[in-house]
Amino acid sequence: MEVTLLFFLSLLLVSFMYSLVGHGGASGYLAVMSIFAVGTIYFRSSALILNLFVAGIAFVNFQSGFKIRWRLFLPFLIPAIPMAFLGAFIQIKPETYKFILGILLLGALLRLLYRPSREYEIKPPPGILLSVVIGSVLGLLSGMIGIGGGIILSPIFILMKWSHIKETGVYSSLFILCNSLAGLIGLQFSGILLPPGFVFWIIVVVAGGLVGSMTAMKFLPVRLFKISLAIVLLFACFKLFIP
Repeated sequence: MEVTLLFFLSLLLVSFMYSLVGHGGASGYLAVMSIFAVGTIYFRSSALILNLFVAGIAFVNFQSGFKIRWRLFLPFLIPAIPMAFLGAFIQIKPETYKFILGILLLGALLRLLYRPSREYEIKPPPGILLSVVIGSVLGLLSGMIGIGGGIILSPIFILMKWSHIKETGVYSSLFILCNSLAGLIGLQFSGILLPPGFVFWIIVVVAGGLVGSMTAMKFLPVRLFKISLAIVLLFACFKLFIP
């Protein structure tokens, strides 16, 4: 009973923290599932479905007040969607899956700890070719691993100064939403496997996503939550790399 409660509290924390920055939380859910020894056969389907709910909530809340710059965003999104669909058909060995997941979780950890300057001058959008390459790679990883790709897209946008920090929440949430849906459609052909009681997982992450996206780092000090989530991701990486 205590383990179950801790598992749901972990999902709640992950959905809350990731929704604060416009993410669906797939990398965090995968970390939690790894820590609590959930079968890897459930990883992709579960993470993508949870992503849909939380990223959808985040997008609705973040897009208010922001005008999406489609010239910047579409070259990343358009190639990502079919690649996420194709990535869902790729079957990889559990050892390889865990290694790739561990690398992505390390990236999520660094993204969580990264604190860029709040003010910087926005640079022009990148060339179409570079955008297509980045979008395609992120889409493929989304389908293969069961993430939405936003955890990688947003730091790229920030580091390259293609958008403001808050604005990346709009792009990452929509990117995650579309890729997760494409990945799930692809998984349907091989069968979507969900763990028992999955509906309760959805209820928990929706609650966390609602509170997190509405809070959006304005009303609550989140440093403690970030440290807690960083510890979860670090422990999951350790568990993946050193069984």
